Amino acid sequence: MPPTDASTDADSAPITSLGSDTGPDADSQDTLDLRLPDELVALFAEETEAARAAERAAEQGGGKSTAKPDPVTSTVTPTGDDLLDGIGGWGAIASPVGLFHLVPVRIDRDLTLISRWMNDPAVAAFWELAGPETVTADHLSAQLDGDGRSVPCLGVLDGTPMSYWEIYRADLDPLARHYPARLHDTGIHLLIGAVANRGRGLGSALLRAVSDLVLDRRPSCARVVAEPDLRNTPSVSAFLSAGFRFSAEVDLPDKRAALMVRDRTLRDVL
Repeated sequence: MPPTDASTDADSAPITSLGSDTGPDADSQDTLDLRLPDELVALFAEETEAARAAERAAEQGGGKSTAKPDPVTSTVTPTGDDLLDGIGGWGAIASPVGLFHLVPVRIDRDLTLISRWMNDPAVAAFWELAGPETVTADHLSAQLDGDGRSVPCLGVLDGTPMSYWEIYRADLDPLARHYPARLHDTGIHLLIGAVANRGRGLGSALLRAVSDLVLDRRPSCARVVAEPDLRNTPSVSAFLSAGFRFSAEVDLPDKRAALMVRDRTLRDVL
């Protein structure tokens, strides 16, 4: 899983997240071979059966329902074609640092900018995507051509693209092998693009804003998760400042990580 590269005011060291073997950009075979826990499979089956029962009830009541689902409040199950509830329609959110908007990546429009960020030495040390634009293009295409469990996005602050995000279904990701995942757990990765935007507290502010956005737009999601390297104190501090709590230490293929969790029930407390 690619890392998170935000910064705090106290330290400009980049914030890191999972290594390359455990995230949405992991080898496609690894992702395809993912075996979900029996409990998740059972929950998926229950949701599917409930949806079918609702359709049958509507038909028995005189025809299929013509009501259009609310794009914000409707729950999308794994049987649908959007595993993350339509990120492109989430809209903007007000944050202490400005109006922020997640915009799904388009390779034809965004590749050059994202590739330039990936070639920044501070970013490349953790994301390991330095090189020609084809390296970044392959990374983006693996998500854009996938089943929708991970969506790469530009972070646009007050109209200016300034960060790169990956919003992904942690419960459908290889990460789920390493912690007690719950249905619809949503993971986030972040890198701040321009050097001038690092070390100013933007990372914490945007992590809070985006996790709020996830919880607002994904009513089926009870938790937002992240997994910075346990040794990266600025990273852990940024997540704590953003309302995440330290849940556990987890052993991942390439590091020992701090599992950070932001709970819906505690979002107004932390």
